[in-house]
Amino acid sequence: MTNPAAITSTKNTNLAARIGWTVLICATLYVCYFSHLGAIGFVGPDEPRYAWIAHDIAKTGDWVTPRLYGKPWFEKPPLYYWGAAICFKLFGVSEAAARLPSAISALLATLAMAWLAWRVYGAETARWLLLLLPTTVGMIGFSHAAATDMPFSAMLTMAMVCAAVVLGLVPDESRGRGAQHAAPLRNENNTTRRQWLALILFGFFLGLAVLAKGPAAIILCGGAVFFWALFTKRWRDALRLLHPAAIAAFCLTALPWYILCAHRNPDFFRIFIIEHNFKRYLTPEFQHIQPFWFYGPIIFLSIFPWSFLAVLGLVDLLRRNLPARGSISWFLVSWSLFTVFFFTISRSKLPGYVLPAVPPLAFLAARLWARRDGRDWQLAGSSLLTGGLALTFAAVLVSRVRRLPSESLFAEAWVWRWIAGIACAGLLLCFLALSRRKALSAVATCILVLLGVDLSNRYMLPRLDQAFSTRQVTPLLVLWHDENIRGCVYGLQRSWAYGLNFYAHRELPECSFPVSLSVQAIVSEQGLNDLFRMEKEQPQRGHVKLFTGGRMNQNIYLVGIRPPSAAHAPGSRKAQ
Repeated sequence: MTNPAAITSTKNTNLAARIGWTVLICATLYVCYFSHLGAIGFVGPDEPRYAWIAHDIAKTGDWVTPRLYGKPWFEKPPLYYWGAAICFKLFGVSEAAARLPSAISALLATLAMAWLAWRVYGAETARWLLLLLPTTVGMIGFSHAAATDMPFSAMLTMAMVCAAVVLGLVPDESRGRGAQHAAPLRNENNTTRRQWLALILFGFFLGLAVLAKGPAAIILCGGAVFFWALFTKRWRDALRLLHPAAIAAFCLTALPWYILCAHRNPDFFRIFIIEHNFKRYLTPEFQHIQPFWFYGPIIFLSIFPWSFLAVLGLVDLLRRNLPARGSISWFLVSWSLFTVFFFTISRSKLPGYVLPAVPPLAFLAARLWARRDGRDWQLAGSSLLTGGLALTFAAVLVSRVRRLPSESLFAEAWVWRWIAGIACAGLLLCFLALSRRKALSAVATCILVLLGVDLSNRYMLPRLDQAFSTRQVTPLLVLWHDENIRGCVYGLQRSWAYGLNFYAHRELPECSFPVSLSVQAIVSEQGLNDLFRMEKEQPQRGHVKLFTGGRMNQNIYLVGIRPPSAAHAPGSRKAQ
């Protein structure tokens, strides 16, 4: 006879487990994607440049032609600019608003992959994917970047999920046995409502991916499906993606902007297609030259701390005499490997290019983690290697930090606390791996990642803001504007120049010599040395004075430049 008390206890336990999973997943998604988006100012040349273009769209209302400093700028299509412009209108102009489109894109991609995992392998795999994918380094980093990489990767991910449905790799109902049991999407005579929806959404999201970064989306999707069809001999299924419904949805989504922009700007196709697509891919003109093995370490780091688990998943896939023709595994492998291969043979290489390979690799890792027994030594070994790598990284940091000069930002006490935290996390992971408790090990790894991200946002990024962002110079730029002080820049890297322009709300000119009027200048260390050398060798070109406290951070300085006949340093009274 069934014990009512036992049934009640089991229900309460299941309810508590569901609540615990829900809380952990929600906390993971929030901390990894949305927490402290504005903890650091704009970094690098892309963030301030893209934010400027989005701000210009929000201010002028021109949603067709992207403009940088009033001139058309066709490096990237407009999807990210549109998203950031909408966020600026809703939440005001800030770093957090500029990065919000990337965070939302990361969330959508994660939910799409979780849905795919749930429909193909069941709820357990979906739960693990919702923990593993957001805690990867690549997803955390690019979800906090005001750039086009995450929107592109997310739209392509959702297109690929829809493609899996069209290809017949997804069961009609959620099940745990795998896609090889998927029901066909159509019979000989009719197309189901489910397939119509999948076809339309496939074309829609692929069109959005083309609006995010250009024709690379078509190549990545087409290449992945081609190799999937080659491996599985399912060419007829692959041709379903060329259904008129998918093509129509794609054209209605992507083509209107391209046609309008080309109509208004005759140079658009030459600049965007030829220079920023073909030349970027086929020539080293853009100076992003890297060795052929560049993406190996990048992919490994992008899916850390689950890198060893993903490698184990790929090895396990091949060791099982290759998956069945109806399995989704070939699709995921083709998706990830073709992305890496395509950009490996490119002459221009940047880390964000292979971000679309992260979701399928995380899917394989989550599937392996859910399928294997909790006492499996191979799972324990992957966790042990992760902990060992964290300890090795801490040891390398110790050796590097000890060589830094005492005045360096990275020689301060907070760096040592972070190194100690990394070492403790590595030791804990090694201990849990040896205990061979699968669930505890994975949950502990996720919690450690959440703690690391949250503490980094609160305490580390504000310190790094001083070294990598121009945001702290904003008060001076406001003073220049309010007091009508003439300002310029000299010898700055592109990233610093773009950042200063954004926070100044105008394009700061490059200093020109000889000067006829007194100016204040923000200069790099090399630029400062060049100015002093110029003053010594050619005094008729101008006199240079470093203001008291003129070192604004470790990278830039504030100086006054006056013509030889001027009696006082420029704007010195106002600057003080």
